[in-house]
Amino acid sequence: MDNKKNKWLSSDQIYQKISAFCAYQERCHSEVRSKLIQLGCFGDDLEQQIIRLIAEDFLNEERFAILYAQSKLRQKQWGKIKIDLQLKAKRISEYCRKKALNEIDDMEYQNILKKIITNKWNATAYNSEYERKIKTQQYAYRKGFEPEIIQTIFDNLYHTDSFSQE
Repeated sequence: MDNKKNKWLSSDQIYQKISAFCAYQERCHSEVRSKLIQLGCFGDDLEQQIIRLIAEDFLNEERFAILYAQSKLRQKQWGKIKIDLQLKAKRISEYCRKKALNEIDDMEYQNILKKIITNKWNATAYNSEYERKIKTQQYAYRKGFEPEIIQTIFDNLYHTDSFSQE
């Protein structure tokens, strides 16, 4: 750690730094708590800073969860299962997690999954179509998509009823 951070900051100085931190990008409560502790803010002072950030709309857990879910779907192509687990790891409430996942557009979600399946299918070369199917589906599972949606989209794209274990 930097020795320059040993000087104590006033409550107003801490607020200036933490509000800039929140204004730069959406933050969850646990990230803000960690940053406040790093700035030397503890106990009741920490709680007062968080209350003020919420009151002035710098900190909004629901807004964070929705934006997080949409960005992870679009940028990292994560499915709802993985997004939910990551939100849970950030200590986001169940209500906000469900709201965020419900805000994801079903058509966009399915189109991203189709793209993932198609790209992996085309990049996978195995001895049998069955092995290729399994590897492609496992990849989509690891990305956090639901098994039943993967199967439905896979069947629609490749009519897998003709695949058998060879």
